[in-house]
Amino acid sequence: MTTDRPQPYLSSGQPEDGEGATTPLIRNQDFQALWTSRFLAGLGKESGEVAYPLLVLLLAGSASQAGVIGAVQVATTMITAVIGGALADRVDRRAILLFCDLGRLVLLASFAGLLLGGDDVGVPLVIGVAAASSALMGVSNPVAVAAIKQLVPASQMADASAQNQIRFFSTTALGAPIAGSLFGLGRAFPFVTEAVCYLLSAALLLRIRRPMQASREPEREPWSPRETVSGFVLLARHPVLRPMIGWIVGFNIAFAQAGVFLALIATADERGASHLVVGLTVSLAGMGGLVGSLLAGPVVRRLSPTRIFLITAWSAPVCALALVAVPGTLPLGLIVAVVFALVPGVNAVFFGYVAAAVPDGYQGRALGAVTFMSLLSQPIGIVGIGVVFDHAGPVPVFLVMASVSALAALFTLGPTMRSLPPPEELVVA
Repeated sequence: MTTDRPQPYLSSGQPEDGEGATTPLIRNQDFQALWTSRFLAGLGKESGEVAYPLLVLLLAGSASQAGVIGAVQVATTMITAVIGGALADRVDRRAILLFCDLGRLVLLASFAGLLLGGDDVGVPLVIGVAAASSALMGVSNPVAVAAIKQLVPASQMADASAQNQIRFFSTTALGAPIAGSLFGLGRAFPFVTEAVCYLLSAALLLRIRRPMQASREPEREPWSPRETVSGFVLLARHPVLRPMIGWIVGFNIAFAQAGVFLALIATADERGASHLVVGLTVSLAGMGGLVGSLLAGPVVRRLSPTRIFLITAWSAPVCALALVAVPGTLPLGLIVAVVFALVPGVNAVFFGYVAAAVPDGYQGRALGAVTFMSLLSQPIGIVGIGVVFDHAGPVPVFLVMASVSALAALFTLGPTMRSLPPPEELVVA
């Protein structure tokens, strides 16, 4: 691990237009190529998360075995994100992204070939393919986000993070219907399409002209396990990022998307709602995130970081209490949509701070630690919601969500969070 002291940020490597003017983000071809590449890769990943369980249900007719797929994917992504973060700070980032995209291309094309050839494909093989694909995705995620620091000037970090939120929520919204419609044409078609997405993603990476990491001296020390976990140490010691990640972990326990959807579905079923109403309720909740991602750019430009965190953090327990009081089913989805609509703005601000405040040589490890902690808290929340609902019903579930999110929101009341500086004031090279 390098011990060089972080130096002040230098903007000479950032895109400029005319006499030193910063190029508008939409005209930053390198960033837009990276964004589109990750959009295609994310679309393939999201469609695969639906296609794998559908294939297992077709092969084995077992919902429990289909559920194993999701657990394996989350666990694999969580672990490999830490490894990918460490690699991002030592190895050429473009090479890592190309390796991951081409690796998934070969993996999915081979798997689709087996399905098209009519070969017997068992559940263990499906789980293995899903795990291998998730591992490559886990490695590539922190690498791609770490590269943004070199492609975007400090003043546009928050806007770039906001645009990334559109990518995340749009692929989440589009992946499921694409996979479902393609699966109806034949069981191999979702995986053929996923392979094509990775091919196009790799081609776009080759169009990026600038380096994706800062120039630095070659590593003199061999890699060690301590280096892998140094991202966690950095987050724990950073005075601005520490309270932010503390709130994020607590919020994810209370409002993990899968856990909230489970609570909505179970509550709607208990209230005698039809399958159509249940589906509409969940769709309303999910649309909140997509709408919020489209508004994240204007939000981060017009509101201070402190206000964005405070509004989101304290809206969560208020909305959870509203879930206790509101009658019917569809209003539940609308209330959750409010919370999910606020999340992209916070994510944009947070990743803007990570990009600005963490030296380039530590970007990958910090982002790997963020991914691990975010994903680790979600299974805890999902299992907790299921257990509480089974034993006590919906009202205690919503009260627990309110309590946990309120405790997490206390992180926003400290002096640091109440007077957050703009991200560009914290920029280091």
